Amino acid sequence: MIIAIEPTRSTIKRMEEEWTNYFDTLEEIAKLRQGIMYPYDKHPDENMGGGSNSVRDITDPTASMAGRLFANKQLNHLTEIVEAIEKVYNALPNEYKELVRVRYWRHNNKLTWDGVAMKIYTSRRQALYWRDEIMQATIEILGWR
Repeated sequence: MIIAIEPTRSTIKRMEEEWTNYFDTLEEIAKLRQGIMYPYDKHPDENMGGGSNSVRDITDPTASMAGRLFANKQLNHLTEIVEAIEKVYNALPNEYKELVRVRYWRHNNKLTWDGVAMKIYTSRRQALYWRDEIMQATIEILGWR
């Protein structure tokens, strides 16, 4: 028998922030990957005529880049959150998806839960119930408490 742990109020608020910042997180992931794949070279190769390379190590650049991408904890954490949000969103019914778009993914969204409920043609209570289900599903995928 699996016992579901009820998430704390702060965990739900944190998860709502992640849903709200979803597109910003995608941009941050792209910037991190770009920085890892094309790092600043502290020792540019100034040897134009060939010869020995005493400053830089000779390595496999593709394997080195893959290792840096895999080992970056911040990148892995953000990617895990984005993948969990996408997994939950893709499994949602259309009414729930509309709630996500109206509440979390609109720019400069100042709507209260009453306003969100009116936009998606449901009651405030139902909208909050759907929110709780969405957050609970995402929290379970991530293993948060």
